[in-house]
Amino acid sequence: QVQLVESGGDLVQPGGSLTISCAASGFPHGYYSIGWFRQAPGKEREGVACISVPDDMTDYADSVKGRFTISSDNAVATVYLKLHSLKPEDTAVYYCSLNLLQDLTVNSKEYDYWGQGTQVTVSS
Repeated sequence: QVQLVESGGDLVQPGGSLTISCAASGFPHGYYSIGWFRQAPGKEREGVACISVPDDMTDYADSVKGRFTISSDNAVATVYLKLHSLKPEDTAVYYCSLNLLQDLTVNSKEYDYWGQGTQVTVSS
């Protein structure tokens, strides 16, 4: 059974940094992609970043390029999203998702499995 567990969400001041994690299990750890998405209250879910494993190709939404970094540790099947220079508009529930075809995309329709999310709040 595929399971994705996000962790690391927190309250952070504007300009601060945070690392959130996605631990994946229940599927063959060969070739796959993990995407990070976020959803703020009253807004649609937005693709943030994605990474293909094990080749570590990445892609980012324009809104986070240069501020967020996605990385993976395939040995423990965990993907990280490092958030820097955080802004109040980055406040959202952040979800990770799994694509077993190793597609490199931030289109949520290409992902079949989702975690429960972790809350990131940027506020002074």
